[in-house]
Amino acid sequence: MTNSSAETNRFRSANQTASRHPRQLYLLFFTEMWERFSFYGMKALLLAYMVMELRLGEETGYAILGAYAALVYTMPVLGGMLADRLLGGQKAVLFGGILMSLGHLVLALPVAWSFFTGLALIICGNGFFKPNISTMVGGLYADNDPRKDSAFSIFYMGINVGAALGGAVCGWVAHAWSWHAGFGIAGVFMIVGTLIFNFGRKSLGAVGLPPAPAELKEKLGGFLRRDWAVYLLTLLTVPVIIALFHRHELMDKAMPVLGVASILYLLYEAFRLDPEGRRKLLAATVLISFSVVFWAFYEQNAGSLNLFAIRNVDMVVGSVSLPALSVNNFIPPAWVIVLSSVFAWLWLWLSKRGLEPGTSVKFALSFVLVGIGFLTFFMGTGMAVGGKIPLWVLVAGYFFIICGELCISPIGLSMVTKLSPHRMVGLIMGIWFLASALGEFVAAKIGALMAVPEAVVNDPEASLPYYSDILQQIGYYSIGVGVLLLLFTPVLKRWMGAVR
Repeated sequence: MTNSSAETNRFRSANQTASRHPRQLYLLFFTEMWERFSFYGMKALLLAYMVMELRLGEETGYAILGAYAALVYTMPVLGGMLADRLLGGQKAVLFGGILMSLGHLVLALPVAWSFFTGLALIICGNGFFKPNISTMVGGLYADNDPRKDSAFSIFYMGINVGAALGGAVCGWVAHAWSWHAGFGIAGVFMIVGTLIFNFGRKSLGAVGLPPAPAELKEKLGGFLRRDWAVYLLTLLTVPVIIALFHRHELMDKAMPVLGVASILYLLYEAFRLDPEGRRKLLAATVLISFSVVFWAFYEQNAGSLNLFAIRNVDMVVGSVSLPALSVNNFIPPAWVIVLSSVFAWLWLWLSKRGLEPGTSVKFALSFVLVGIGFLTFFMGTGMAVGGKIPLWVLVAGYFFIICGELCISPIGLSMVTKLSPHRMVGLIMGIWFLASALGEFVAAKIGALMAVPEAVVNDPEASLPYYSDILQQIGYYSIGVGVLLLLFTPVLKRWMGAVR
């Protein structure tokens, strides 16, 4: 065991005797909050900017959105692995934050080359930032600490406070001033999040330190330190990603290969472990695989539902016409903010009474709830007046979808830290986010089925049928997947053993 691992274990042991969450959780909370402000604020604008400002065809916009989403959640596999083996979480998060700050500021430049360059920098930065800040949250607690799921629910609230503010503020700034001003305000708050982490990271102690600090100083070829080699190679990846955007159809081949390769790798690692570790990693593999389907349905929010809100939701409240982009990107995280504390309390309350559902049951519930949410949207199309559904239907549908999200996303982060071997938790956290990448890639394909022909984009009654049938199908399929997973739950419980 390395010195940093021993110090981390002592930190966890001392922390487990406390009744409250450690203050370091709130450092990570606020860092993630402002990073998610920038990430989701920019993402709220992305598809609409391509379709309305860059005048790309709607199907092309979905394809680029899918490529971006796939790449931004694939890079955490590499970022998690490099943190596990070399950099440690603290250095990885700081480097990722710097790259993402640069990416958002580049997007704010009103020049032709800035769009794909900014996206490429954000993709690389997110690869280092996203898996490792989540891993450090898990590192604050022992595996079976009953506060762990609650901690991730609190952390997840930080994600969504940032997302709610980012979606609303960036959408409003883009509407009131310009698209590039919207991208710029996202960059400002990315810098804020990076500075918060940099000034507070000493309080994390050994959590997130490099596994072997001396190796960082070793020079490759006698002149370049290992950590600086990682930073340089990451920057050299930026033009490769830009080239991929110009050949985004290659992602149709790459993503299935990455998905299959990741599952095979997890199976390979599982059968190298002792029987208990093998069963745990197999359970994690099954749940990660199901999460791909969840995100394929859920992530319509960032794509098709943005355009649906603009075209087919009545945004007039009283005499005020609300900006559709801001509203659609504010409602989901706002529900998370309202409901996160409820779910964090609920899991602890049920746990004390021996009634808390296991991780696999929570995952199954997430699909059922998302299905109900999409069926709510579908039923709203039957209430449409002039091709526009009432705003309260959008709010109600998102209520069920967010209840579903809270049964899988924070629980999934916690699950990865509980079921993964300690030596590779960062890598498997990266694979968890790769599952999100695959899901978002599929989400863009589903969204393209709702592409509205140019001739009717400004006619709500003509555009509504392009959405209604697919919304209904998503609802039914999601509920069906939830039932299937529920039937498989007894096997997963046996594999997980004492881990809930």
